Amino acid sequence: MARLTVTDDAIGQLRDMIRSGAVKPGDKLPREPDLADALGVSRNSLREAVRALSLLRILDVRQGDGTYVTEVAADTLLAALSVVIDFHSDATLLEVVQVRRLLEPAATAIAATLIQEADLIELEAILERTTTSSSVEELVMADFEFHRRIAAVADNSALAAILESLSGPTQRMRVWRGTAEAGALERTFAEHRAILGALRDHDADLARSWAAVHVAGVENWLRLNLKARESVEPAP
Repeated sequence: MARLTVTDDAIGQLRDMIRSGAVKPGDKLPREPDLADALGVSRNSLREAVRALSLLRILDVRQGDGTYVTEVAADTLLAALSVVIDFHSDATLLEVVQVRRLLEPAATAIAATLIQEADLIELEAILERTTTSSSVEELVMADFEFHRRIAAVADNSALAAILESLSGPTQRMRVWRGTAEAGALERTFAEHRAILGALRDHDADLARSWAAVHVAGVENWLRLNLKARESVEPAP
């Protein structure tokens, strides 16, 4: 738990640097060893913090070049960071998935009314990049990209930013589910195909329903497993 606390502290300090204007959109962060020393954290903890913020597209990690602050709106930045800081609580994680279940179907329904052929081709390409022989991590990343693209098609930057802040930091939980639950990956494949089919038909109601089923499956699995874990852990 100590390592998670240090990582949270590193995220908070990076947030404060951006909010204060010490580093601005487009600026390159100091070299990793220098930044770790300045923040008083280990390089491993700093890497985890940078990875979390890069998932939210607040930081842009460019291999061989460095890490940059993205051109992200201040309100979007604050909303995303306020969520990711507290994600190490099981109760918070379940609440976040519940909020995603409310918002994801709405975004998918809006996307069904606006989606263009180019968007459908891109979504199809995302799904085709993975097969049942792909690693769980690859499948989870494809899932993340699939839903992020749908949210972008909905053409509401605030909704897209909120959904990304809810979805990105739960990837480890989805890897856990993909590894532990029999048939989870096959169901995810089938549900993605159903969502894409509804989008292709511009059927907003059906798109909303399949997105709700998709996220509700994750929520139900998480709730059951957290209860099971509580039942076998000794009381403090």
